[in-house]
Amino acid sequence: MAKATSPIREHLAGDVLIAGAGIAGLFTALKLAGSGCRVTVLGGIPRPGGATSTWAQGGIAAALGDDDSAELHVADTLAAGDGLVDESAARLLAEDAPARIADLEALGVSFDKTCNGQFSLGREGAHCRNRIVHVGGDAAGAAIMTALGKAAHAHDRIHIVPGWQAADLKLSGNAVTGLVARSGVLPDAPSLAFRANATILATGGIGALYAVTTNPAGSRGHGLGLAARAGAVVSDVEFVQFHPTAIACSEDPAPLATEALRGEGAILLREDGSRLMAGIHSDLELAPRDIVAREIAREIALGRKVLLDCRVAVGDGFSERFPTVFAACTRNGIDPVRDAIPVAPAAHYHMGGVVTNLSGATSLPGLYACGEVARTGAHGANRLASNSLLESLVFGARIAEAIPRSHGGAPEQAPQGGEAPKGPDPNASNIAELRASMARNVGVARHADALRETLSLVIALEKQAADGASGYRNMLAAAQLVAAAALRREESRGGHSRLDYPDRDDALACPLPLTLEDAHATGMRAAAPSTVKTA
Repeated sequence: MAKATSPIREHLAGDVLIAGAGIAGLFTALKLAGSGCRVTVLGGIPRPGGATSTWAQGGIAAALGDDDSAELHVADTLAAGDGLVDESAARLLAEDAPARIADLEALGVSFDKTCNGQFSLGREGAHCRNRIVHVGGDAAGAAIMTALGKAAHAHDRIHIVPGWQAADLKLSGNAVTGLVARSGVLPDAPSLAFRANATILATGGIGALYAVTTNPAGSRGHGLGLAARAGAVVSDVEFVQFHPTAIACSEDPAPLATEALRGEGAILLREDGSRLMAGIHSDLELAPRDIVAREIAREIALGRKVLLDCRVAVGDGFSERFPTVFAACTRNGIDPVRDAIPVAPAAHYHMGGVVTNLSGATSLPGLYACGEVARTGAHGANRLASNSLLESLVFGARIAEAIPRSHGGAPEQAPQGGEAPKGPDPNASNIAELRASMARNVGVARHADALRETLSLVIALEKQAADGASGYRNMLAAAQLVAAAALRREESRGGHSRLDYPDRDDALACPLPLTLEDAHATGMRAAAPSTVKTA
């Protein structure tokens, strides 16, 4: 006889429920609370590394210099996005940037300044001007998260509930009325339902779906998957940005050697000492990330190392100017003052996601998305460096302006979720197999046969998934969406490179929206025996 299941207890989340307590979630919560809304923020299951936002090293792009303008920022964003950027989104991003920097300063973020009190602006890849604001050289994410966390915890209209991860959306028809969250990864982990007038996904990206990534373990596409499973439209999910310069070591996630190092003049070398990017792009090391990543991957595929040489550009000041990178090098036996750093591409950022309009609303009424989980159109096929944190801030503020003020009552006190289970994840071996397949087949360079191999694996893993394993199913859904979208886009553009379609196709210079139903049909065709090659 089947074991009876208890009804899931429902909690009122106030006016707005936010899934995710990174920069996108906390900044949006503060904007909403400042206008009178009562907000519940789900902090997620505790994991090593915490929110991805904390790991952000580069900084925030903003046209603050005397020689800069929003128009130039827009132009650089459009160029990097390789024909797929929504210009209205890029313009909103660039024009709102100074105001959002001011918001952070008001919350206590101390950006690096020159001796005369001006912003110390750095240069990163594909920017025509110095426009990157930093904190402590390479600690912007951690500093911003500290300031936002302090303000959010102190606000009497924000209720932060740690230990619960969004698992399934609650629907009335096709309208979202809240979500079900779980505490832990086991199929029978405790569950709570949260009800709200508006629900915001701020769950981050998909980097940890790959075996080599700069993202913490929680970034496995949970938000993308649960939205798609509920019927939300996604787009541009084939475009995954691989950071060119993760430190090549055994750590998982791989520590990042920030692009700011190349902005300071660090150069990429082959093992023989020749300059890797010479003759590849006029901007050399500061070429768009997809170009640099492909060159590094090509060299590594030939069995050779690629080295990031910071010895002249940074030298003796490394530990003070880039303390995070210096610490990572030291942990791995590298002295970056005297030695060049071995580097390799790693899954870093997802340009696509749940489709939103310029106010953050998705295709499902009552559901909004902000940050890396969203596809606002601001990044197109390849994100311009340091536009990511900016997108979270700009669109977080837009969402706060757009959500109707209902003031439906104070949030009910929900229990704090338990710690992540000490025992093994029952899906751990399958997840490791999936991550390896994504890295091998859906990585820097792709081919139809390899993409079909990963889609077939996802279909097989779906069939084995236990009932109630929503978090695991969300991961599988996210992987299926990315692989299916990559198979469908038969060209190379931005962060999507096809070995069997190496050229751009002008007919495909447009977003290709996708649903999970479409992706599943593609996966089923890939898994069909007729598509499997025999020796």
